[in-house]
Amino acid sequence: MIEPVLVGVAFLAGLAFRRVGMPPLLGYLLAGFLAGGLQLGDADVINVLSDVGIILLLFTIGLKLNVRELLAPQIWATASLHTIIVVPLTSLMLMGLVLLMPGIGGMDTTVALTLAFALSFSSTVFAVKIFDERGEGSALHAKIAIGILIVQDIFAVSYLVLSAERAPSPWAFALLGLPLLRPLLVFFLKQAGHGELLVLFGIAVALGSAELFEMVHLKAGLGALLFGILLSGVDKSVELYKSLINFKDIFLTAFFLSIGYTGLPSGDMLLVALVIASLIMIRPLIYFGLLLMFRLRARTSLLVGLSLFNYSEFGLIVAAMAVKGGQLPEAWLTTLAVAMALSLFIAAPFNTYVHSLYARFATRLQKMERSELLVQERPADMGEAEIVIFGMGRIGSGAYDYLSQHYPDKIVGVEESADKALKLRLAGISCVPGDASDRDFLERAELHRRKMVLVSLSNHSENVDVVKLLQQLNYKGNIAVVSRFSDQQEELISMGCITFNLYAEAGHGFAERVMEEMN
Repeated sequence: MIEPVLVGVAFLAGLAFRRVGMPPLLGYLLAGFLAGGLQLGDADVINVLSDVGIILLLFTIGLKLNVRELLAPQIWATASLHTIIVVPLTSLMLMGLVLLMPGIGGMDTTVALTLAFALSFSSTVFAVKIFDERGEGSALHAKIAIGILIVQDIFAVSYLVLSAERAPSPWAFALLGLPLLRPLLVFFLKQAGHGELLVLFGIAVALGSAELFEMVHLKAGLGALLFGILLSGVDKSVELYKSLINFKDIFLTAFFLSIGYTGLPSGDMLLVALVIASLIMIRPLIYFGLLLMFRLRARTSLLVGLSLFNYSEFGLIVAAMAVKGGQLPEAWLTTLAVAMALSLFIAAPFNTYVHSLYARFATRLQKMERSELLVQERPADMGEAEIVIFGMGRIGSGAYDYLSQHYPDKIVGVEESADKALKLRLAGISCVPGDASDRDFLERAELHRRKMVLVSLSNHSENVDVVKLLQQLNYKGNIAVVSRFSDQQEELISMGCITFNLYAEAGHGFAERVMEEMN
């Protein structure tokens, strides 16, 4: 059973970090170390819940994944080159540690290369949480980062298969026929409706696919990812994704708590953890240089690099295998857990203030860009539009339909998903791909020609950031923003925005629509 005190400690710690502008996950990490030291709760239960969280995470990633995007050089080549560069550097450092701290014992080349390979990966959990909190899940930089993480997961699965004590079952070859299950899965998805059956279907498929892959001696998370991909591209898959978000986040809290249950290392090994954690400082620089080489903008390269600015839980899996095989002392498992936690503490502030950081150094960073950028990185033309709608979801699209009746040919929508923007254009809607929180995009948008901006993004904090950015760029037109709760509405009003509270004013909109039809 989960200790109620542990849940309370996790909540208070997460709340404290959120109040100072940091991600709550840092609070969960601290709560985990505290719980591990005080023996609160059941570590086995926490680990099980953590595994469920990771499975749901990979399943939801699969629901939104476009496999063709992984074939882009900026994804597979960047992931491969980063591994080729980082693994030798890290292994040399690990073998050199004995010279600085003779008390920790030596390490042979094979073990050093194995740990260096494990430490070359970044945490999928961290990156997805950061993008979700900033409301950037569909942005180009998020797609590239998650693509790189999936390629790394493929490397990880390949390693685990090759190094496992038991080979994959002969039945694993039957999994090649999984695409044949897609029509059946899609049928049940559509039959599940919109309530608890939809959520139950998603959880059943995620956990069932994970168990299926475990049965044939393959990684459970790989099964969840592949079954998510099987259900992707269906209209209903978007609704399923949104239905599972809160469940995924709750279970992922257990993941961050579980890191602390390995305990604290000795004095020497704590120093080793600090040294290993400090190595991540070169990681964003490597990613930044590689992505610039593949003709991405400086902003995109920076956001991707910083989102991968940490160690992955895969390092703990490899360390556990090495300890079990007698290649490593058990203390290394705790050491790597602390190094991973420290890497998250280092990475979180950079990702929290990444937009401010870019704004400060934008001029210098832009000088490093290639002269010819990728097509999706080139500035979009909003033409003569006087009204701009940021976020073309259901709310933004509804606003576009209504306003276009009164201001024909004067409205343009901006959608951060390039694929969705293309679909809208094919449907006859004036829409361009763009990120409303992208300072470069707004600077090139000729804001002085726009009389009104409507902001209807999915995340309140992102809405607020866009308003602040518009004001910093001295936009003089009207800014209208969607809100969902009264405190959010009050905050936007204090910033001088026109606001519409979806929940409070839905009844008014409903009655207005009825009156229009009756008249």
